[in-house]
Formats: sequence, structure tokens, C-alpha cells
Amino acid sequence: MYKSGNVSGKVHQAKLQQEDRIPFSANGHLSPSNCITEHWSRQEHHGARDCPECRRTFTDPLLSPSLKLSNIVERYSAFPLDAILNAQRSPYPCKDHEKVKLFCLSDKSLVCFFCDEPALHEQHQVTTVDEAFEEIQREMKEQLANLQDSEVGHTEALQLLQRQLTETKLSAKSLRATIGDAFERLHRFLRERQKSMLEELETDTARTLADIEHKIQRYSQQLRDVREGIQILQERLSETGRHDFLGGVAQTTERIKGKIHETNLTYEDFPTSKYMGPLQYSIWKSLFQDITPVPAALTLDPVTAHQRLILSDDCTIVAYGNLHPQPLQDSPRRFDVEVSVLGAEGFSGGVHYWEVMVSEKTQWMIGVASETVSRKGSIQIQPSRGFYCIVMHDGNQYSACTEPWTRLNVKSKLEKVGVYLDYPKGLLVFYNADDMSWLYTYREKFPTKLYPYFSPGQSHANGKNVQPLRINTVRL
Repeated sequence: MYKSGNVSGKVHQAKLQQEDRIPFSANGHLSPSNCITEHWSRQEHHGARDCPECRRTFTDPLLSPSLKLSNIVERYSAFPLDAILNAQRSPYPCKDHEKVKLFCLSDKSLVCFFCDEPALHEQHQVTTVDEAFEEIQREMKEQLANLQDSEVGHTEALQLLQRQLTETKLSAKSLRATIGDAFERLHRFLRERQKSMLEELETDTARTLADIEHKIQRYSQQLRDVREGIQILQERLSETGRHDFLGGVAQTTERIKGKIHETNLTYEDFPTSKYMGPLQYSIWKSLFQDITPVPAALTLDPVTAHQRLILSDDCTIVAYGNLHPQPLQDSPRRFDVEVSVLGAEGFSGGVHYWEVMVSEKTQWMIGVASETVSRKGSIQIQPSRGFYCIVMHDGNQYSACTEPWTRLNVKSKLEKVGVYLDYPKGLLVFYNADDMSWLYTYREKFPTKLYPYFSPGQSHANGKNVQPLRINTVRL
């Protein structure tokens, strides 16, 4: 920028302060000094010059650079043109300058282009205060909405955790009572069995001792009779005279009558084996009769079996047959696509437990099925379809047939699976029947009668999965 003496610079500076406006060229920079010189060249024949802005006249104008105004222009040029043109006076002016305010979105701070170093915001996003106000308000509203959503989520999570806390405490209290009742029942049975055996032992002991005492008394009396008879005979044998000896024979014979007794007594062992031997096993067998539930002796229902399934004569074993389908009569109860079979007995109440041998198999599915499940066509084995099962798949993977499947934490290959059904409580629990370790639990309100469900899976030509499923029947 240039000034004409001191007048032109002051005029331009005053005009700039009044209108907050600076003439810019098309490229965003201040116009060069030729705008003034061109204006004066058209006035040379008049001998006087005027200011193109305020029209004040003066003689012999001399142009010289205005360093102060040039510095201001440089600061202006460092900021985006559209931001400066659209900016308005701030209600909160700079401490030293009541000038146009901008806002740096990058630094999140107000900018005064008289005070701030332009280089600090050269690569930053600078805009007007109004636009910044709207932009940051929009961002903060979004953040507020996100925080409010988070507040709702955390509140619901805390409510859920509080409900879980309460339910866990109640469940633990109920389980403590259940465990206590179960063991108290066993303890009571054992105490009663112990008392009964001790009382029986005391009875046997008293009877045996009484019998022995009676025999002792009898044999003691007989011994006295024998000894008396011996003395009588010895006295008679001491007679040396024949006539005296023979004369007393009749009397001697009479005296020793009843003195001779036979001793056919043999030693009789006390019945210790009755109270020894496999004592714990015999107690366990007695205890087993009092256990509820005991492994149920289930059988399979041939009418429900897929045509390729082969059942044993006693309907406790099922295997997949590689031969052609059996010529079985069709039935609405028979599975025609899924290689499945149901148990012959259904449950609509009570507590039940059964075990299934799955040794050496690479695929199987076990559980329960609602009485109303579809038997025809391809079936999705899942709770919403009335099936509550666990499955072995891919040779060594175990899952619960939930939606989606839930992978089970099984440390070693299962040999025998236990299925526990508490119908009134809506519980179906699967166990590793060898050590009774827990596998998975379904908690449902069972709407209809339930039947045990079995699927041995398909056998393969390479000989895999040809082993059957066996219902484990416990016989004592």
C-alpha cells in the first residue's frame, strides 16, 4: 500500500475503520498502487489531484509506502477471503481491537487477524464466528445425543446387572437349600441305614451270646454228670473181689444212667460277613433305590424312526444304515428327511434323567423335542422349532443348538452324555455323564409334552460315524 503524504493514508485508514471494508482484487489480494496512479493520470490536465475514495483534493501528491497499512493487509491476506468477507463484528471484541473476529476450527479458538500471527493458522480451517457457532453447536448436539444414548445404555446395563445381582442371590439361596436338602436326605438315609445295621448287629450279637451262654450251662452240667459217672465207674472198678464187684453191677448201672452225653458241638462263626464284605457297595445299592431320579430305562419309538435308521430288538440302540431305506409304513409321526427318532415315552411333568452312549462317534445330536414338532421335510433343530439339543459336529466340536449355535467348552471327547429334565422348573441340563461335569442348560417354559430326541447322524463310506447311539440302562 502507498500513501500520499499523511492525508491519503489517514483517509484510507479512516475509511477502512468506518466500513470494515478493504478493496480486494479478483485473486483475493489488495489492489496495487496503479489504481491510484491511473486515476491521477486522467486528472493531469487539471493540475489538482483528488482521492478516489473520499474525493478530497490536494496538490503535488507524493506516493510512499504505508508500512502500518501494509502490515494490516498482509495479516488480512493470510486468512480465507470468504471468511473475512462474511465475518461480522463480535459482541466480545478483542481486548485491544474491536475488529472483525474469525474462528479457527482446527484450534477451537477465536482469531483476531490484528493480534494473531497468520502463520499459526495457515493450514487450518478458519471460518466466521456465525458459521463456527452453528458448526460447533451441531457437533455438540451430536455429542449430547451420543452421551444421552450412552446414559440410557449404561442405565439399562446397571438395571440389568442389579436384576442379575438380585436373581443370583436368590438363586444361590435356593440352590443352597436344594443342595442342603439333597445331602440331608442322603445323610438321613445313611444315618437310618447305620442305625438299622447297628440295631441288627446288636440283635444278632445278643441272640448269639444268649445261645452260647445256654450251651455253656448245658455242657457244664453235662460235664459234671460225666465226671460223676467217671468217679462211680472208677470206684466200682477198684473192687478186687469178684463177688463184691459183680454184686454191685446193677446198682452201678443205675447210678450212671444219664451221665453219658454225646458232644456233637461244632464251632459256629459269628455272621461277620453279613456286616463286612463289600459293605459300602451293599449300602450304595440300598441307597440307589432311594435316589430320585435314577437313570431311566428309555426305549425308542420305531414309528418315529427315519427309514434309514436301524433299531435294536429291545429299541435301546439306533444306528444309521448304509443300505436302501427300509420298507416301513409311512406315518405322520415318522421323520422323512432328518435321520432322527424319538423316545417311546414322553414327559409332561416330573423330574427325569437318562444317559446316552456316544463313544467313537464323529457326529450325533441328543436332546428333547416337543410333541408338536414337524417330522416332514428339512427341519431346523432349534428352540423356536421345538427342539432343545446339543450336537457333536466336525469330528471334535460340540455346540448347543441355539440361534445361533453356542460352542460348548468340552475338554475331552465325550463318551457318555447325561440329560436331566426338570419339567416343572423348565430346566434341561446336559452333563458329561462320566464325571457329571456340566455342559449346557436350556431354561424354557415347555408348552407341550416332551420326548427324548436322538440322531446318530449319517455314516460315511470311509467308515466314519458308523457306531450307534446306545441308551445307557443302569441295572442293579
